[in-house]
Amino acid sequence: MTQETTTLTGQSPPPVRDWPALDLDGPEFDPVLAELMREGPLTRVRLPHGEGWAWLATRYDDVKAITNDPRFGRAEVTKRQITRLAPHFKPRPGSLAFADQPDHNRLRRAVAGAFTVGATKRLRPRAQEILDGLVDGILAEGPPADLVERVLEPFPIAVVSEVMGVPAADRERVHSWTRQIISTSGGAEAAERAKQGLYGWITETVRARAGSEGGDVYSMLGAAVGRGEVGETEAVGLAGPLQIGGEAVTHNVGQMLYLLLTRPELMTRMRERPGARGTALDELLRWISHRTSVGLARIALEDVEVHGTRIAAGDPVYVSYLAANRDPDVFPDPDRIDLDRDPNPHLAYGNGHHFCTGAVLARMQTELLVDTLLERLPGLRLAVPADQVAWRRKTMIRGPRTLPCTW
Repeated sequence: MTQETTTLTGQSPPPVRDWPALDLDGPEFDPVLAELMREGPLTRVRLPHGEGWAWLATRYDDVKAITNDPRFGRAEVTKRQITRLAPHFKPRPGSLAFADQPDHNRLRRAVAGAFTVGATKRLRPRAQEILDGLVDGILAEGPPADLVERVLEPFPIAVVSEVMGVPAADRERVHSWTRQIISTSGGAEAAERAKQGLYGWITETVRARAGSEGGDVYSMLGAAVGRGEVGETEAVGLAGPLQIGGEAVTHNVGQMLYLLLTRPELMTRMRERPGARGTALDELLRWISHRTSVGLARIALEDVEVHGTRIAAGDPVYVSYLAANRDPDVFPDPDRIDLDRDPNPHLAYGNGHHFCTGAVLARMQTELLVDTLLERLPGLRLAVPADQVAWRRKTMIRGPRTLPCTW
């Protein structure tokens, strides 16, 4: 399908820019995205896979407006081959990421009780217990240790299993599948086999919990299927991304620790003012580039005007939360890390009805990881030069692949 476009003023539309998926060694901002931000509030991009081009919105106010506007929908994306970062595109029925209203609220309501502030507060002592066990292990063995392998990866996987209601006897198997799915090694075939195993297990688990009154996610989904509120296929498609969802915590905190370990002034500030770490974590969440290029597109369901440009019905549109978090009109001196920045209305967890389902849970885990590692490892430092830290390659979620540390 050929896309055509014109501006409302009759001017030529911006050129279509190729946006390759860069493998960046370190936390620096994507130079292509920085250039696109300078070119205008709306540009046009072509990503490595899929077909055609898409609009890209980079200004904070536009990103918020588009993600709150029902004239831009996600469900339509599943029916087309639009330009995208991912080489493979197989959305499952029930996926919250591609649901528009009212389906989105119907699906989200089935599991919302497991991700409330209250539920997360009740989980916190158990999460701390899990984390302390992991740190006990590296302290007992002594330095050095790869914090990604020993703490940052297993901790979110274990916490998610608590929330989801994975039985103790199945955890090793589920964790193995999850690690394979999020791994950058093993290739697409190994990841696909792991997905088949995981989703098969999820199907059996949801079926087994029909009529359950438990407070874990699989019990909630089994009960919702039993009441006819969601279909079984929807329940499985909804559960999968939640089960895998600890990946963002692993790599976000990996980037945060890398910054603290390579910028002594940031580490000193975090150690000397533990009571102000909440503000500091918000700034680190704003500043880090947690993903490669952009996430999931939306489709314009009717003609929409943005900045004097007509986005035609059927046009795909991407928003960049990373760019919005560097908008100088909202965040003065946006490229500087200011751990005292206040207010800080960052969009690290998204916006609109696709705001991250597990945001409260992710924030709790982030707080526990930073607090516990800084307090229990007072001499924490890198065990290798900073330029020898290996970063993830060919991946959508950015972060250090390993973080060898001593103390």
